Order: sequence, then C-alpha cells, then structure tokens
Amino acid sequence: MKHLSILGSTGSIGTQTLEVVREHPEELCVTALAAGRNKDRLREQIIEFKPRLASLDDPEAARELQEEFKDSPVEILCGKDGLMAAAGIDEADIVVTAVVGMMGISPTMEAIKKGKDIALANKETLVTAGHLIIPMAKEYGVRILPVDSEHSAIFQCLRGNRHEDIDKLLITASGGPFRGKTREDLEKVTLQDALKHPNWAMGQKITIDSSTMVNKGLEVMEAHWLFSVDYDRIQVVVQPQSIIHSMVQFVDGAVLAQLGTPDMKVPIEYALFYPERRSLAGGRLDFAALKSIHFEEPDPDTFRGLGLALEAGRTGGSMPTVFNAANERAVALFLKEKIRYTDIVRIIGECMDRHQLIPDPGLEQILETEQWVYRTIEGMDI
Repeated sequence: MKHLSILGSTGSIGTQTLEVVREHPEELCVTALAAGRNKDRLREQIIEFKPRLASLDDPEAARELQEEFKDSPVEILCGKDGLMAAAGIDEADIVVTAVVGMMGISPTMEAIKKGKDIALANKETLVTAGHLIIPMAKEYGVRILPVDSEHSAIFQCLRGNRHEDIDKLLITASGGPFRGKTREDLEKVTLQDALKHPNWAMGQKITIDSSTMVNKGLEVMEAHWLFSVDYDRIQVVVQPQSIIHSMVQFVDGAVLAQLGTPDMKVPIEYALFYPERRSLAGGRLDFAALKSIHFEEPDPDTFRGLGLALEAGRTGGSMPTVFNAANERAVALFLKEKIRYTDIVRIIGECMDRHQLIPDPGLEQILETEQWVYRTIEGMDI
C-alpha cells in the first residue's frame, strides 16, 4: 500500500489524483490532504478518504472543520503550518505537490528533507528554485516524478535511454484558445474568452497561462531543471489536437513521442506507480478517426509571454522568480477583471525591466523578490 499526501487536494490536479486513488483502493491510500479555502470539498474528501491529517489555508474555515470532526481521528490544521505538516507527515511515501504558485516551494523542500518522493505538479517550484530543489533531491535520495503532461511525456520517452544521447526536447503546446489570433485581436479578449481552453479541463490560473502561452514558457524552464538540458536544446512546437504530449529527439535523429488522449489522470497515475503502469479507465486514441496530426510554430509576436519566459530562463538568477511572480499577480488581477488581458504580458515585461538581478538567490531572496514584484505592480499605473 502506497500512502499519499496531497497538497492542493481540492484543485484540479488534487481532485484528479483522488480519482486515481478511487481506481486503485487496494494499492493507494491518503494520509494527508491540504487545501486552500474550499472547506466543503475538503470535508467531503475527509469523509471519503479518511486521512490522518487535513489542513485548510483559511483559519476560520479550519476551526469550523475542527469542530465538525472533533470526535474523529483526523487532525485538522491550518495555514502554512498545516501545509508543512502535510508535506512532512511520517506515514506518506509520496507527496503530490499540486498547490498553485510559489507557496509550493517550502513544502516541497520539507517533503524532500523528510525523504518523500515528489509527484510534482507545481511548476513554480522548479521555475523559481530549481537550482535549490534539484541538488537537494539528489542529496536526500528523493525522486522527483513529473505530473505535468508534457514533462511526464519526456520522462516516459527518456526511460531506458542515456541522458548524453539527448539532442533536443520538443515540448508541445495546444496553442490555447487564441491560436491564429493577432496581437490586435487579443486587445478584445474577455475573461470568459480566456477561460475556454479547447482541449484541457484545468484550474482558472493555468487556463489563463495556457492562453497567453506563459504556461509553455514556465514548462520550458521546468524542463531545463528536470532533465538538465540547455535552453538552446528545448523547442516549443504547437500541436493543436493535444495528442502528442511531448517528444525527445536523440543524437542519431530518432524522435520518440508520447501520445494519448488529453487526460491528466494518465501522468498522475504514471508518477504514483512509477516505474510500473496500471490500468486506467478513460478514452483511447482512435488513429483511424484521427487521420492526421498537425504542427505549427508558436507566434512570437502575438504570444510575447513565451519569449519573455525564455529570456528569464536564460538570464537565470532571480529573473525567473520575477517572471513567475509578475504573472501570478497579473493573472489574479485579470481574473478579478481589474486589468485587460493584454496587460498580463505588459506587466511581466515591465517588472523584468525594472529588476536588479540577484545571480544565485537563496530561498529567502527568492521570497523577497516575489514581494518586490508585488510591491512594484501595486505602484504601477494599471
């Protein structure tokens, strides 16, 4: 029996992880759940999966759950302390890090220090602190198992192959809902438009990131750390049907691709059971019906967020944190309809232009940089 701690249990990845648990009740069980503010959904999860520990970010909601479950063996905690407790709980074999944003860094480090394998769905952890996380995982003998569909695809393609034989990583993108649009077209985009992803069902923040292609830039930075491949050997390819989830080209010219229907439970299950596979209910590719797969180059003029991400990644140091934090805050403002869609990338660019680079930031400097970004955006005329 494998014991899981799920950080971000009420979000998109968290709930799909629990769907995988339901399919394998004799092999998977839940030891800890940590959520944000969705008290009702966490209550349902506690009742169904009976974890030893559960945590909510909201203190008042946590107190209400503590009262409801006072006669139950589950321990209810709150805030950062609860998140860290869930990350480091003794019974867990693997920690699924599915919280959104840079708040995932500290609990990921806590889990690594406790010797837990990481099923990584929080890309911001490696984007901003990959230079800290990867050496730490090696030091503690911990496996980082990617949950993002693109990184899982690369991980699967590399299995049984030597790292020195990699020529190029090919990260696929759907192109989002605005593929084929011009920069002028994006000026008219509404929140409702941006939340309509053509292929994937995801949380709001990542759906917006996909529409700007910022998400793909974050994935390139994450791939750089996960697979120790230089940025010059990572290429983004638009594959609108989301059938090919990513590819690896080797030094002899051979290309391996991982294909499948767009279902996040596949990479989640692969991470949880690696190196084995398990049966999984769901759709299967019908190649006769598919007939063809199309490819395009990303449009750098319309989707400037991708270019800014690559610039941040190549610059390194604290610049990826600036990129990520500026995007997080700008997307939050857009979701509240306080800025226009095109302001997201403009704000990212302005923050990068104003930042004084820290070449090799520690965790405290990373978090300070995040706060600098937030203060900078507050002072902007937006």
